[in-house]
Amino acid sequence: MDLEKGKILIVDDDQGVLHSAKMFLKQIFEEVETIDNPLVMLFMIKKESYDVVLLDMNFTKGEIDGSEGINLLQEILKLDPDLPVIFITAYGDFDLAVNAIKAGAYDFIVKPWKNQKLHATILSALKFRNSKIDLSKYKETTDRLEVDNESNYKDFIYESLAMQRVNDLIKRVAITDADVLITGENGTGKEMIARQIYQNSNRKNSIFLKVDVGSIHENLFESELFGHEKGSFTDAKEKKTGRFELASGGTLFIDEIGNIDVKLQAKLLSVLQNREMIRVGGTKTIPINIRLICATNQNLSEMVKQGKFREDLYYRINMFELGIPALRDRVDDIPSLTRYYLEKFKTKYQKKNIKISDLTIEKLKRYNWPGNIRELKNSIERAIILESKKQLTAESIFPSNQLIAKSNSVQTFNLEENEKQLILKAIQKNLGNMTKTAGDLGLERTALYRRMKKYGL
Repeated sequence: MDLEKGKILIVDDDQGVLHSAKMFLKQIFEEVETIDNPLVMLFMIKKESYDVVLLDMNFTKGEIDGSEGINLLQEILKLDPDLPVIFITAYGDFDLAVNAIKAGAYDFIVKPWKNQKLHATILSALKFRNSKIDLSKYKETTDRLEVDNESNYKDFIYESLAMQRVNDLIKRVAITDADVLITGENGTGKEMIARQIYQNSNRKNSIFLKVDVGSIHENLFESELFGHEKGSFTDAKEKKTGRFELASGGTLFIDEIGNIDVKLQAKLLSVLQNREMIRVGGTKTIPINIRLICATNQNLSEMVKQGKFREDLYYRINMFELGIPALRDRVDDIPSLTRYYLEKFKTKYQKKNIKISDLTIEKLKRYNWPGNIRELKNSIERAIILESKKQLTAESIFPSNQLIAKSNSVQTFNLEENEKQLILKAIQKNLGNMTKTAGDLGLERTALYRRMKKYGL
């Protein structure tokens, strides 16, 4: 018979009670622990995660009013507000039971109990515990999921032989639970690939949660990934569940993993190796069950040589590496991608009569696309917004002030336009590597991303 999932803690100063309860319950539940000292109990609850506590109401000889148990209950609920506590006592007074429930106890059992009643009460408490955890997790996940209403990650568009090979690799690796490292220039569609792996995996009916390291301040990174306890630092006014915990059972996608500070890489490695974590300011170990997919536009092996990325972490996340070619190396995809975005934005902006000629598409194929698919998408969207005719041309897709990289004949003194073109030039020079681009521009990566978002790059 399979044992019920659950970690039960029994607290009583009567060794006979502890022995009989454990002998019965260990036949039913995966983990059953006993403690005869309530002070040790509080230490254990602070250190470990339990699903149900069976707690005696009286520990001092001669006391029968249950005040000790109620005081202990209040201390337990401070440590874990969602932990169901079932009182056990030899004194089945009705008023005592009412006081126990009012104080926050889940239920009340009188000694000697019937095993069937004990079993049923614990199962009910477990369902209550799991429903509260699931509800809390669902709310936090819903609040923090990044929903992009404009993106349809099911539309995986490609025609080129290079991307056909990538798709074949996706299908082969997706059905395993191997951690995957996706590499490629900025804008090549690494998140799309991550979602394709997820959608073809055995975890496709569970959560897919993204963490964009480049957009998180390094002081908040640990809290974002691992969560924190209330009061663990100045602004920690409430408990926060981290992305690892929220994604448990599903897939966690860490974008731009090369930007993680070396000091935090050790903690990340420990979590990945042990598959358990501790919230910032906490003491309890929390088991996690995730499929990890990471992405980067940096050369991590070179960073390892330079001491900027831990070698053991690199090999831990790199069970399987999937390299995504730049758009200039898969020009056969440009026609289908162009027509896809054309139809998408025609519908969005209610300009259904706009067309694009094969000649224009051929011109698009000759462009270098330093910003890759993201640049193509943004260029098509911008052109449709501004187009007053029924035909997109190369000139409408590439406004003259954007062709500074190709021609010196056009000059503008608009500060924002010049900043935009400078960013485009730096991206092209560094082949989409955002770290090098930010360095050349004298910016932090987060500042660069803000400017790129401002200019629609």
